[in-house]
Amino acid sequence: MSAAVDRLVGEIADLDLVALRELWRQRYGAAPSLRSVPLLRRLLAWRIQAEAYGGLDHTTTRALARKGPLRAEGLDLGIGACLTREWQGRTYKVEVEVDGYRSEGRLYPSLSAAATAIAGSRWNGPRFFGLRDQR
Repeated sequence: MSAAVDRLVGEIADLDLVALRELWRQRYGAAPSLRSVPLLRRLLAWRIQAEAYGGLDHTTTRALARKGPLRAEGLDLGIGACLTREWQGRTYKVEVEVDGYRSEGRLYPSLSAAATAIAGSRWNGPRFFGLRDQR
């Protein structure tokens, strides 16, 4: 079984998005709506290997469960931190709160949601507010 799994995982490296989705559909049903070929390759390879050799062991599953819910990126700035950004001639302030980010009286679940509301198009919040490299 090991050689067959290795061969199949190796073949995944050469598949394009359409072929990856088709292989997923054949094996597992509806494919995820991902558009990232590298991510879909990794997911499919992991799923094939997990099916053949077993998924995560009990200890790892329990450790991941103990981690608790994910926190929105930027909350480590500290409650009460205030981020400022000038956008199209207007200054916007976003304050970090326990439950998210407040801007102009509205609470957003993530910094990216606040940035998107300000800019009117999809933005990465930490990048919009200068917390990441602007690459």
